[in-house]
Amino acid sequence: MSEGDLLTSLLQLEQEIQFTTFTNDMALEIGLALLQEARNRGKSITADITRHGHQLFHVAMEGTTPDNDQWIRRKNNVVNRFGHSSFYIGRRLNNLSQTIEEKYFVSSTEYTAHGGGFPIILAHTGVIGTVTVSGMSQQEDHELVVTVLRKFLSK
Repeated sequence: MSEGDLLTSLLQLEQEIQFTTFTNDMALEIGLALLQEARNRGKSITADITRHGHQLFHVAMEGTTPDNDQWIRRKNNVVNRFGHSSFYIGRRLNNLSQTIEEKYFVSSTEYTAHGGGFPIILAHTGVIGTVTVSGMSQQEDHELVVTVLRKFLSK
């Protein structure tokens, strides 16, 4: 898949994965599903779900470190600032051959455009929060979140 096709596909995911409502109970169910899916894959992750700056779910599996919390914070900052998944922003920057610091004049100590941060999008409203995973490769982090959110919304 070309970089252009990948960027289009990532934007289409954001159009597909939208909610009509998002409650604390939904955050718990999605968080537990992230945990279970990581276990099924034999991976250790830290997962976080935040709505309007209010952390609704957070778990750090054995084998993760406080560094994973920092990755989540920085990925969340990207999603909240740009309204897109951190993977999309990272691939877009790669396509432009620029770093986040060069393109947007923000510090990489506060923002990281690596996969794993996905926007919670309310249809007809916009981004209200984040579902974020850290612990694997950026593509695996992104795919885990997308897989779980798709399953949740297909119910």
